[in-house]
Amino acid sequence: MKKSPNHKIYEDSISHWPEDDRPREKLLKYGSEHLSDAELLAILLRVGVTGMSAVDLARFILKETGGLRALENWDPEELYKIHGLSVAKVSQLKAAIALGQRILSEKKRELGSVYSPQEVFEFIHPQLRDLKREVFKAIFLNAKNQILEIHTMSRGTLTASLVPFRDIFSLANRHASTNVVCVHNHPSGSPEPSREDVRTTRALVIAGEALQIPLLDHLIVGENTYYSFSESGQIDAFRQEFNRTIERS
Repeated sequence: MKKSPNHKIYEDSISHWPEDDRPREKLLKYGSEHLSDAELLAILLRVGVTGMSAVDLARFILKETGGLRALENWDPEELYKIHGLSVAKVSQLKAAIALGQRILSEKKRELGSVYSPQEVFEFIHPQLRDLKREVFKAIFLNAKNQILEIHTMSRGTLTASLVPFRDIFSLANRHASTNVVCVHNHPSGSPEPSREDVRTTRALVIAGEALQIPLLDHLIVGENTYYSFSESGQIDAFRQEFNRTIERS
């Protein structure tokens, strides 16, 4: 689509939105996991054009290019033809994509693989051991048990109602993950699971089975030890419960 010859910067629209709806404020307050691709792209674009906010422009760009993965492969000359994309904006997008690729490449070299609850514990324990409140993380693995990505999903006292199940499995799809391991800490130092921990794990197993992205384990990290729902047999028990329910339906 050719650029409009008289397109103008449309700076004010997002500034009139409620603060919690503005992409930049949402990013700082809630983290990138809670923003759509268009919202993240809008932060890079900064401003839109006449009749379109930065978010509208970002959605338009993603539609025109076929999404984030396709955007990566577009040449600058092709991007210049999209309404709203100047040389400066194209440069920003290309630089952001290049940085993302370099970070991903470094992470893949650093993260490695995990094959047991003990290895997960040894990997994650340094990140959680000194925290004063509960932090819930999701580790996304491929079929070879290589770590693709780790996301912090929630902070504060763990309850099934506060764990973002939808976000966890949405991120699994985004990272092309075939398995998920969840981990959270107990600041008290004792890794013994609470009833809420058990309820949360059961819900995660059921959601993973329904979406065909299995939960391999849920670890609770204590001071110098851990509790594994897989080693305790509860992951398999919840999976069998799900399968029996499916067979009866």
